[in-house]
Amino acid sequence: MTTSTADHDDPNRARITDVATLIASGAGAGLSPVAPGTAGSIVATGILAFLLDMPVIWHWCLWFGLVAVAVWSSKRAGASWGVIDHPAIVIDEFAGLWLVVLIPTTVLTFDLPGVLLLVGSLALFRLFDIVKPWPVSALERRVPGAWGVLLDDVAAGAMAGGCMTLALMAVAAY
Repeated sequence: MTTSTADHDDPNRARITDVATLIASGAGAGLSPVAPGTAGSIVATGILAFLLDMPVIWHWCLWFGLVAVAVWSSKRAGASWGVIDHPAIVIDEFAGLWLVVLIPTTVLTFDLPGVLLLVGSLALFRLFDIVKPWPVSALERRVPGAWGVLLDDVAAGAMAGGCMTLALMAVAAY
């Protein structure tokens, strides 16, 4: 991360100081000075590439575990950095993007092209996370604390996952 003299005086500057801030920042991806949410999503996509061949039931078990860890770590990081939904907190992007992949892999019965699934999931998730259509925007504004940090990304992931499922069905039909 590029630092300046002003960064050292900023009490809300994100720093990895413990396990919670390491996890919340996506192992530092959220410290990117440009588009930290996208940086976190790209790192999550890379991790998911290695997990695609796992049975779907294990994906769901790990995803629920990730949600629990995301709430805990984002709460701790937000308190540490003085901002509840600090831009450096990207563990919520991990949970949202993983849900985009989980929905079609759970629903569809045909073999899914891994690269298309991952790239399409990343693109759709970032679109829904940035645009924040309802109910994503409502969850971001109305749910307080760490759950609010996480649930807007889960909603964006669910919406993108539905769209990804439809897109894969359309591709398979041709």
